[in-house]
Amino acid sequence: MSKTKSSGQNHYEILFIIPNKFTEGEADSVVVKVKKIITEEGGNITFSEFWGKKQLAYPIKQNSYGYYSLLEFDLDGEKLAKINRVLRMSNDVIRFEIVRKKVKTAEQLEKAKKISEKIAVKNMAKEQKAEEKETLKQVQGKEKKLDLKDLDEKLDDILNTKDLL
Repeated sequence: MSKTKSSGQNHYEILFIIPNKFTEGEADSVVVKVKKIITEEGGNITFSEFWGKKQLAYPIKQNSYGYYSLLEFDLDGEKLAKINRVLRMSNDVIRFEIVRKKVKTAEQLEKAKKISEKIAVKNMAKEQKAEEKETLKQVQGKEKKLDLKDLDEKLDDILNTKDLL
């Protein structure tokens, strides 16, 4: 048996990029085509997520933007090569990566969810502190402007007095 191919159902994840020449509706139809390719080979789609249009880190085939989509599926290891070959020849997908993924238990999923919630709370707290600092800077800036106006008025009063000495 080959080290790259394994027999039996394995859990895989594919992330692929659809070129920007398509509209979002057409990109959805490309996702459906990829799902069909997987299911025709006997795969079972377990998770699907469309990330939408994103800017690419560098241009790929004269595309600076692309639609990202993520799929998780179960498939026999021997049939993966055919999916790989079909997607490489497709003009509807400019890049893709298929990786084998461990199936998480419900306990592991719950733990990951709690961790992501904690991270989200920390990020919100950081954003809130940044907003408070910005507001404080704006308030302090206004106070400085008020102080300068008061100073100008006092200088005008001094200069308008007839008895300087």
